Amino acid sequence: MLASATLVAFAPTTDLERSHAFYGGVLGLRRVEASPFANAYDAGGTPLRVTVVESFEPDPFTVLGWQVSDLSATVAALRAAGVEMLRYPSMAQDSDDAWTSPSGMRIAWFRDPDGNTLSVGQSA
Repeated sequence: MLASATLVAFAPTTDLERSHAFYGGVLGLRRVEASPFANAYDAGGTPLRVTVVESFEPDPFTVLGWQVSDLSATVAALRAAGVEMLRYPSMAQDSDDAWTSPSGMRIAWFRDPDGNTLSVGQSA
């Protein structure tokens, strides 16, 4: 039924301007719409709506992720922009703070200003 429909991703924020500084400035996503209710971005062809909410508790798992061609370069660029990568004590992570999954995919995590967990991953 939805196989040919366009997926729209959503992320909550309590502060649209702060989130735009991150999603638009740090991550470099192009904002295609701004309203008092949400900022909409083009995330590599996938619409992303960062929607204002009064309050929320961030989930402890990844809510958005990007597949990249060079994880090390992406992590270096994120760090240079002031993004702190996450480390998980239960996972063996390398110097890029990336975990290698059983399939060989490398994944590194970070948070947006609202505490949403985001990731970047590189296929084996």
